[in-house]
Amino acid sequence: MSDLKVIDVAGQYDVVIGRGVVTSVADRIPEGALRVLIVHAPALQSVADALTGELAHRGLHPTSVALPDAEEAKTAAVAADLWARLGQEGFTRTDVVVAIGGGATTDLGGFVAATWLRGVPVVQVPTTLLGMVDAAVGGKTGINTLEGKNLVGAFHPPAVVVCDLSLLRTLPRADLVAGMAEVVKCGFIRDPRILELVADPGAALDIDGDVLPELVARAVQVKADVVAADLREASLREILNYGHTFAHAIEQVEHYGWRHGDAVAVGMVFVAELAHRAGLIDEALVAWHRSVLSSLGLPTEYRFDDDPQARWGALTTAMMRDKKTRGAMLRFVVLTGIGQTDRLEGPLPAQLYEAFEAVAIQVGTGTAGSGTSPQPVD
Repeated sequence: MSDLKVIDVAGQYDVVIGRGVVTSVADRIPEGALRVLIVHAPALQSVADALTGELAHRGLHPTSVALPDAEEAKTAAVAADLWARLGQEGFTRTDVVVAIGGGATTDLGGFVAATWLRGVPVVQVPTTLLGMVDAAVGGKTGINTLEGKNLVGAFHPPAVVVCDLSLLRTLPRADLVAGMAEVVKCGFIRDPRILELVADPGAALDIDGDVLPELVARAVQVKADVVAADLREASLREILNYGHTFAHAIEQVEHYGWRHGDAVAVGMVFVAELAHRAGLIDEALVAWHRSVLSSLGLPTEYRFDDDPQARWGALTTAMMRDKKTRGAMLRFVVLTGIGQTDRLEGPLPAQLYEAFEAVAIQVGTGTAGSGTSPQPVD
């Protein structure tokens, strides 16, 4: 692929993918802006400083704020602090928020932009693989509460998304691997070519190679196509949540100590096991989930140290708060084949628990499901 790829999302905004493109962010600030709030992950201070200097040189008034790390940024308290800053700086509807960081940063930055004056422009600059292929694209924004992940949020499409692949060099290896779960998800639900490309894990995870840029572009294209057909998740867009119902439950029960991508990997295996038990897919497709994910270094099992029934109860409670749940009925995005999706509504309790057993390992007892990868450590 060429060094620069631009993907249109529903005719509303572009996703710019390339190496070194972060230097063009100042050129992409929407016309008419005077004030710019730059929110960024702590490790990206130098990137934020460079943008601050460039914007000031152009006569704009930038303000830079370092956020707490990862999911700790996605709270009502942090959002309120940023609203206060916007008010103190006199931000108007033509002013802009720029979010530089991973999925938590872009989720929060987008949410603050969506809610200030009922909506100001946001420029998303994802710096993690997860952020590039998922969180920063599509216009979903949100914060977490004690009751669950992303239960408070808004749809707020960005003005532009700038994905600089060179920034992935700053990522810990475990974070790069975790981000690959969302790429694999796009392969299973829509683009089988992705599954072919990740068959060589070394090439897929090589930041300076040719395969990773194609994977990012293909995953973004999947999301762009789905979002264009269903901007507000009325129907089709739910397929982007493949594996996420169980994943979000893990994250909540583990107090957000798991990487999102790691939880999604286990969530995909869980829902594949569930679909198999419901007679929708064969055992070979379940095994393919495990093989693809484990070859990339992603977990395919869920380890815990308490009673399985108690843990299952906590996970079920968390899943009942999932956005796809209707009333008291759990709903899951499932596969009926590669690139073919459906909804499984109200699966039998026995099927659900059997799927849980297939991915569960109770630490210290030797009781194990059929997974093969260890639980990640953050």
